Amino acid sequence: MSKKPLNIITADDHPLLLKGLNDYLREKNYNISHSASDGKKAFELIEKYLPDIAILDIEMPELTGLEVAAKCKELKFSTKIIIITLHKEPALYLKAQELNIFGYILKEFAIKEIDNCIESVSKGIPYFSPSITNYINKDAIQDDLLAPLTPSEVKILGFIANDKTNKEIAELLFISYRTVEKHRSNIIQKLKLEPKTNSLLLWAKEHHARLTKKYV
Repeated sequence: MSKKPLNIITADDHPLLLKGLNDYLREKNYNISHSASDGKKAFELIEKYLPDIAILDIEMPELTGLEVAAKCKELKFSTKIIIITLHKEPALYLKAQELNIFGYILKEFAIKEIDNCIESVSKGIPYFSPSITNYINKDAIQDDLLAPLTPSEVKILGFIANDKTNKEIAELLFISYRTVEKHRSNIIQKLKLEPKTNSLLLWAKEHHARLTKKYV
């Protein structure tokens, strides 16, 4: 299948990753006109050549991929930005959407997804990696699960997920043992858990990654 002729610029501060990306895309018959090893140079290339697509690493010296995208949006450049990142944080994903970034893919799936991403973006259709959108949706579901809880209750859940006893939690939060017990009882009711031994511990363990990442 012949490729639509596109003028593409790439940027990554890791030489081997940049070479690997360029070599792969050239094998697919894409035209990589210029490359950069930092965000400032990437922006200068975009400003000078106005490529159809710029594929940028999110973390680069001088300017990040998001900062380059923000400047392009401000100046109303026609270049469509594709971000490649290691990060799954919802805040970065939402920021990318705010900046009208057309593509957002994870480095671990870049080779698998970049071809589909470019094809989609070249048609004016945004492409956000299914792997990141699945992660964000799961994150949102977990936020909904925690929504009924107070910040103190969520914090206690995080400690429970890390195998802290009631006594240890009380000492860490400078509250009484009985207060911790009351919080545990309230959490069980709000989460609609069965009042069985270790039901709260099992729930906390199931959601361990989310609790410890955000709240402890």
